[in-house]
Amino acid sequence: MQLLKETNIDFIGRRKYFLGLSLLLIVAGSVIPFLKGGPKFGIDFKGGTLVYVKFKDEPRLDEIREALTGEGLNVATLQPFEEGPDSHELKIDLDLTEEEALTSGQDKIVATLRRLYGSEESKLDFNNVGLETLADRVVSNPKIAESPLTTEEITEEVRALLAFRDEAPQSGLVRDFSLLTSIEGVNPDIISALEEETYLGAFAIRGGGYVGPKIGKELQWQAIKATLFALGGMLVYIAFRFEWIYGVAAVAAVFHDVLITLGFFSLFNREIELTVVAAFLTLVGYSMNDTIVIFDRVRENRKLTRRQPLASLLNLSVNQTLARTVLTSGLTLLAVLCLFVFGGEVLRSFSFALVVGVLIGTYSSVFVASPILLWWQGRAAAVGGQSRRK
Repeated sequence: MQLLKETNIDFIGRRKYFLGLSLLLIVAGSVIPFLKGGPKFGIDFKGGTLVYVKFKDEPRLDEIREALTGEGLNVATLQPFEEGPDSHELKIDLDLTEEEALTSGQDKIVATLRRLYGSEESKLDFNNVGLETLADRVVSNPKIAESPLTTEEITEEVRALLAFRDEAPQSGLVRDFSLLTSIEGVNPDIISALEEETYLGAFAIRGGGYVGPKIGKELQWQAIKATLFALGGMLVYIAFRFEWIYGVAAVAAVFHDVLITLGFFSLFNREIELTVVAAFLTLVGYSMNDTIVIFDRVRENRKLTRRQPLASLLNLSVNQTLARTVLTSGLTLLAVLCLFVFGGEVLRSFSFALVVGVLIGTYSSVFVASPILLWWQGRAAAVGGQSRRK
């Protein structure tokens, strides 16, 4: 059963409208980043310190930013990082670029948030304490000191308690000490000692990372090189497989896709990270594949109808492959939309690039690549004619 019948649309006759729209999108995609102060690079490319903090309740962003700034921390980004409903997690990006930045940044954030959310003097914060510190405090507790438990046994039980804290659904944030009683094999006296020696803080540091500015610049350049090498390799392949002119048209269409997708990132204020570069490379290959299918049909039709003008051949070939292009792209778009909606914040930028890229790539394969090929062919013929007259 054929879901989409073969069409007879004059794509080439309307090429000026499509190319005009593409030019408008490219200009907008090039201008918008500079209107917003340049592309918004993630920590991978600009360097800095990134810290993830989870809160019991919805964090008060304005208060947190003001408190961190008051402590001399230059907060580049402060935004929700949701992995699920009511996760209340924040991503804090600090412009700290020293070697010890990650540790010092986390310490300053913890100290600032404790002043903002409150703490209990002389007690440890169970949601942020480490194994060695907590085990030492439990061992020194009077109740435990009189028990027959050895230091090694106490340490192992404390390790089990911290493992429970860090696993889902707690994910680093225990809301009530009564939850600890569900852990099998843990001595009730140790839980009792924990209640005496610790309190349950309103937040927990979930992780972080540090990238130096030099490494960030190197990663930027490597990402650019990876994209250019991919485009160059495809240009050579298509020139060998078809003709040089086909390669130029295909690469121009893919370059058009990348520029417009970058513009959408700036428009929606999304960070460009390493995962986004992977998405761009995926987009380059996917869009190129759609274009090659059309060009391959052009080559086949050219063998069958040698005297038919190129414009008619392009129209015929695009119409013949349109159903395949729409169905393939539609299924791919459905998959990446599911990834965007259900994939979590970690994959959000990656899937966003794919959603936009699949749409723009399909558009360029149908409406942009063929007009570029026709224009380039006409230009080459005109130059060749002038050379012969001379």
